[in-house]
Amino acid sequence: MSRGIYIIANDRVKEQAIALLNSIRFYDPDVPVVMIPYDETYQEVAHTLQEKFGVKVYEDLDFIKRLAKKLQEIFGEKFFARPNQFRKQACWFGPFDEFVYIDTDIVVFERISDNFNYLNDSDFICCDYQHSGGITNVFTPQILESGVFTSEQLQDIFNGGFWGSKKGLITEQDLYDTFAECAAHPEYFDFSKKTSDQPIINYMILKKIQRRFNIVRRPGKAPGNWAGSKKFQPIDGPKLFDPDNNQPLQYLHWAGFRIEPGCPYWDIWEHYRYLNEPKPDRPYQKPAKKSLMNALRDRLRKIKAQF
Repeated sequence: MSRGIYIIANDRVKEQAIALLNSIRFYDPDVPVVMIPYDETYQEVAHTLQEKFGVKVYEDLDFIKRLAKKLQEIFGEKFFARPNQFRKQACWFGPFDEFVYIDTDIVVFERISDNFNYLNDSDFICCDYQHSGGITNVFTPQILESGVFTSEQLQDIFNGGFWGSKKGLITEQDLYDTFAECAAHPEYFDFSKKTSDQPIINYMILKKIQRRFNIVRRPGKAPGNWAGSKKFQPIDGPKLFDPDNNQPLQYLHWAGFRIEPGCPYWDIWEHYRYLNEPKPDRPYQKPAKKSLMNALRDRLRKIKAQF
């Protein structure tokens, strides 16, 4: 059985991709990694990742283009803010029998291939607390009012930046049918923050895959991973520690933030980006502004904490 990691990248996120791969290889030197090109401008990042980390480019590029084009056409070419995000759905048809997909705005603090063990008893895994903030950025209340999903099922919504599954569980026709179903009911989905793939893919997983497992629900729970949380504490590695769960983080995700000097946990990202080379001298910059999405999410969490 083949197991491996998929990422999606182009030349614009080359620096992020290097940081991610440095962290993956630090803890897991041998796990295979395949890059799905985000668009046609990927040759530079592909060359760098292949040379430094042995990353391979997804072989069937014609399939990726056809898949992304058809998925975009179902909703209309101007509907999604970032339609190329749907290229990551090529994961279902690639070389790995079992896989984990990881966004490039992440660095990991553990041997990621260990997470494949969760697929012994599940068909889909994720590892985040997206569900704890309600259905915002995924669904609207209409999804519940219309009886599409139960409240219990909606506890399984997930962030699209880190997840894993098995080849062949979703067919190409499943994707087209799901998109057509979703296009017929846009009122079910929260696209207010310019989210592209996350609402649709959540819908598909909740509909098509029954054996789901969120790693944060393991015995003893699991640490958080969102860079917008200020509670994490530095420990050796360097890694971060979640005092609420008394555990080191498995990974850190800068969802909603531009990774630049002054952003949350910049020192962690910079460490992994320049793990094997000198850090450049940089002038001080003011802390990065929190995105509107993250500001709203923090506000909702504060309100929930009052009840």
